[in-house]
Amino acid sequence: MKPILYFTRQMHRFAGKILYFNLAGMMLISFLDGLGMLLLVPLLGISGILNGSAGWLSQLGLFAFLKELPKPAALLLILGTYLLLIIGQSWIQRSLTLRDIRLHTGFINHVRLETNRAMLQANWQFFLRKRKSDLINALTEELGRVTNGTYLFLQFSASLVFTIIQVGIAFWLSTPLTLFVLGCGLIISFFSRQFIRKSRELGQQTSDLARSYIGGMTDQFNGIKDIKSNMLENSRIRWLEHWSHTIGLERLEHTKVRTNSQLYYKISSSLIIAAFIYVAATQFSMQSEQLLLIILIFSRLWPRFTGIQSNLEQIAASAPAFHSLMELQKECREAREVDDERADMKQVNPIRVEQGIECRDLSFRYHRGEPLYALQHVNLYIRPREMTAIVGPSGAGKSTLIDILMGLLQPESGQVLIDGVPLTGHNLLAFRKAIGYVPQDPLLFNGSIRDNLMMMQPDATDEELQEALEFAAAAQFVGRLPQGLDTMIGDRGVRLSGGERQRLVLARAILRKPSILVLDEATSALDMDNETLIQEALDRLKGKMTLIVIAHRPSTIRNADQVITLDHGKLVQAHSTLVV
Repeated sequence: MKPILYFTRQMHRFAGKILYFNLAGMMLISFLDGLGMLLLVPLLGISGILNGSAGWLSQLGLFAFLKELPKPAALLLILGTYLLLIIGQSWIQRSLTLRDIRLHTGFINHVRLETNRAMLQANWQFFLRKRKSDLINALTEELGRVTNGTYLFLQFSASLVFTIIQVGIAFWLSTPLTLFVLGCGLIISFFSRQFIRKSRELGQQTSDLARSYIGGMTDQFNGIKDIKSNMLENSRIRWLEHWSHTIGLERLEHTKVRTNSQLYYKISSSLIIAAFIYVAATQFSMQSEQLLLIILIFSRLWPRFTGIQSNLEQIAASAPAFHSLMELQKECREAREVDDERADMKQVNPIRVEQGIECRDLSFRYHRGEPLYALQHVNLYIRPREMTAIVGPSGAGKSTLIDILMGLLQPESGQVLIDGVPLTGHNLLAFRKAIGYVPQDPLLFNGSIRDNLMMMQPDATDEELQEALEFAAAAQFVGRLPQGLDTMIGDRGVRLSGGERQRLVLARAILRKPSILVLDEATSALDMDNETLIQEALDRLKGKMTLIVIAHRPSTIRNADQVITLDHGKLVQAHSTLVV
């Protein structure tokens, strides 16, 4: 229940007074519905179906004035009032329904944006712990179930308000009969708890199956080239067949619970109605119109009871998604990279490194308590506007060192200093905005070359784009493409060669004119020609910005001003061609 209340409070913060307005509207609709039912008694009396024009209600002082009116006038007055009540009720119901839809859609977008913002504000270690497909599932399947469950909770609240008002009218008409029906309803609800419990268990199974499906399909399409090359299609088909069989059984169980619940309520309701009429006829002396009203009220209320039970079962089925998304948001907040969650990158001014970057006695382990250090007691100094190359065998800690330098990872001990100032959450975003990063596996989005470049600098002109392409030795191949900058490059830039993708990412990195450019083994998978082109681009950037390059090939580091060698997480050598 706690996760459901958590998101209900979020909806309250999002919607504010609108929720109270809708609740007031629901109460008004229930009140008008009750008045409409009361009007049926004098209507039936005047029409001759019941004896008397107002009967029992006249004794209570209601509709007594109808006796003074001619029968046609009284009939027109009652019918007109009844029609006005129904029209007013229908109009209010329509307005509330439209408002609910706007509220529900807005809340979906609100939770989606808040969750995505919390994820993006989390630190790099958070993403190292999480499976990418689980995060995708949280923003799709789980989000949909949570917002739908929140909407069901509001429907449940509306049904509860309607039921309370109608029960109040029933108490006014006959307290003993109302207590008898409510007592029967409570007994039925007690025995129907098993359906809610089973729905919650199936809801957890639904969450697990959804995560499995998103994870499996993500892995499949990420590795489709390997699957095709190694003829692994049958293994993936068998996996999906097994998953489909499991989801079929799960859906069948959901249907069984729902139909068993409906069967249980239909049988129990028929027994209660029969018992109710028998008790009313034999044990209580009631006028016919009073008994008619009681029967009418509970004939309208009982579907509400079953609707409340159905809502509770669906909310219970959504409960695991509520818990999952609530825990994800909590983890994101705990892993927040900077203290100010409202920090806006647009208003952050980049740091200009003037004196240099120092790593002072850095040590880091990916898992606290394990004996193996990724980095241990590393001390080095990177001078501004020079090229520093970091070399070493695989597993030496090169990429870990880069991640710490960029503030993606926090050292277990030691610190990074920028111009003598420690790198902390206060200056992290300003420092990172000064960095252009080119990874080994270039990230490109399914769009045009222009789209991929301008995501770094949205207001860049064509001249600035061309200048960045020239620096990255990419202008020539872009000029040969059919639509130039507007050429669509496909998912992850699949329509470009590896060298073209790498040079395009390099152009994007330098478009912002960073003071620090980091290349994490960006040329390791390239042929000599493409590596030469990128090396020439780096040579043109020397002296203009601080270059930090991870490389294996001697050709990549031949023009470096400083070469740092790592092995097994330790600094082996820091060789400089200049005197510090």
